[in-house]
Amino acid sequence: MKKKSTIVKYSLSEVEDLRKRGLDKTRHNAPRAESLGADFWKSARVVMPPGKTSVHLRLDSDVVEWFRARGKGHLTRMNAVLRAYVESEKRSA
Repeated sequence: MKKKSTIVKYSLSEVEDLRKRGLDKTRHNAPRAESLGADFWKSARVVMPPGKTSVHLRLDSDVVEWFRARGKGHLTRMNAVLRAYVESEKRSA
C-alpha cells in the first residue's frame, strides 16, 4: 500500500492569499528572507534529494538527547550531520 505524501506545494500567489486570509501556518513574527536576486535564479538548478531509507539504529542516549534538546526536527538534523560527513569524505577521497 502506497503511503500518502505529506508534502504540500503552493505557488507564491497561493501563499500570499493564505496569508491575507490568515490561514497560513507561518509564525506571524517569522523573519523574512532577503531576495536572492535575478542573477541567482538565472544559474539556479533544482536538486532533488535522494530517497529516504527507514532504518533501525541504536545511538548513544546522550547524543539523541542533545539533538532532541534543540527542538523539533532532531532526526532531520541528525541526517544533515551524517550528510555533511559523507560529502566531506567524498571530497577527500
